[in-house]
Amino acid sequence: MAGTYRLMQGKVKAMDEAGGSGLPAILEAAWGVRPRSGKRRQPALSLESVVEAAVRVAASEGLAAVSMNRVATELDASAMSLYRYVAGKDELLVLMADTAYRTSPSPREPGDAWRDGLSRWAWDLHRMLRQHTWVLKIPISGPPATPRMVAWVEHGLSCLADTGLAETEKLSVMMLLNGFVRSEATVFADFSESYTQAGATSQEAMSFYSSLLGKLADPERFPAFHAALSAGGYDVEGGEHDEFVFGLDRILDGIEKLIESRS
Repeated sequence: MAGTYRLMQGKVKAMDEAGGSGLPAILEAAWGVRPRSGKRRQPALSLESVVEAAVRVAASEGLAAVSMNRVATELDASAMSLYRYVAGKDELLVLMADTAYRTSPSPREPGDAWRDGLSRWAWDLHRMLRQHTWVLKIPISGPPATPRMVAWVEHGLSCLADTGLAETEKLSVMMLLNGFVRSEATVFADFSESYTQAGATSQEAMSFYSSLLGKLADPERFPAFHAALSAGGYDVEGGEHDEFVFGLDRILDGIEKLIESRS
């Protein structure tokens, strides 16, 4: 949510402005409570079409390619016309990120235990972030504040309803889980980008990496690292999701211990 926290700092000032909702402009747009502008708008454009065009640019050319001029070109419109719908690029990025979360988490199944629900939530987020890797390039400057992101947090919190955890602990659990999924997706995306640029598959790249370090890392100087490397520590033959499964299970194990301590 690029710039969200910075823009929210102006909330007090915004509340004093006549006709304002009391919200930063960036959240007025996201939540659909922005007062109608008196400026004439182009019939062919809308806030949704501007955001969707920006998402298409990010998906095909990368987030760095997104600019007001580039989005205007995508829409066959003038850059100035876009400012009737969004205040600028910072606001556009926030709305783009919220759009990526429009696919809701899988519904809870009857009799779901908290662990099943959170595991499904994490996998849903994992798939979404790997599908929309450009979202990972948008800096985070505050907690979830846009409607679709809040809906995801709401779903995760509902899985913890009967665990006995304090409400603040439930939020901390969701922050921990979200941080892990996002971190894993970021590493995967960065690695994949480097593999693609090198014209190699992930398996080929990691095999080369293991072979190279096996020659460079002296077993007398790095005995523990060399032992792990020799045992296939960077082997991806078992599946590209292995590290995600391992990390998710360890986090859920820890949450389980916390819940047991609160029983």
